[in-house]
Amino acid sequence: MTRRKLVAGNWKMNGSRASLSELDGIAAAAAAAPGIDVAIAVPFTLITPAAERAPTLQIGAEDVHEADSGAHTGCVSAAMVAEAGARFAIVGHSERRADQGETSHDAWAKAAAARRQGLHVISCCGETEAERDADRAERVVQAQIEKSVPDNADGSWFTLAYEPRWAIGTGRTPTLEQIAAIHAIARAKLRMLIGDAADGVRILYGGSVTGENAATILACENVDGALVGGASLTAAKLVPIIKAAAGV
Repeated sequence: MTRRKLVAGNWKMNGSRASLSELDGIAAAAAAAPGIDVAIAVPFTLITPAAERAPTLQIGAEDVHEADSGAHTGCVSAAMVAEAGARFAIVGHSERRADQGETSHDAWAKAAAARRQGLHVISCCGETEAERDADRAERVVQAQIEKSVPDNADGSWFTLAYEPRWAIGTGRTPTLEQIAAIHAIARAKLRMLIGDAADGVRILYGGSVTGENAATILACENVDGALVGGASLTAAKLVPIIKAAAGV
């Protein structure tokens, strides 16, 4: 099955209204690459102005709460981000797992909440450095996928992202063989969980993706795009990745 490449940026806790000018160049690059999809997740405060400034881009939220509403001070629901203009949400990001103690069950519940509001979901999985060094990466990723993927997931609204935690923001990346191996295992696990629908689910790689290494990473089997952190903050760094995805 042919799956469209997706380049998804995650601004994390960065950006201001002034930063939204970077979306102009990103949107132009996306328009010049109609064969792929480009999405940007921005902080909650920037969702509405980002969606207004770049209507041709898929603007999303970096997280959502699992409940539709309630006494959850400081949290933001999927309904709220959808109303603000978000078209997708990231769940289970490794930084939230590490910093906020989130679990794969939390990612599952958040994915379900986002789906209830018609949002696309990018659900993350990935091992720590200690787990990789102990040869447990494959088992960890399989367990995370099993506990976080909704039973009704399919490629029309669900995307999986493999992001080894030790490669995020460090400049380190796994070898191409390691990336391909985990993506193959992830695809096989998805088939066990959701059957033939797994062939339509895109699996992204995330972790120190740059314009220099994007083409080789995206050429790996079962790598259907990239989840990009720091390099998504500026058009100068993200556009080369978009071009690489379009050329693979």
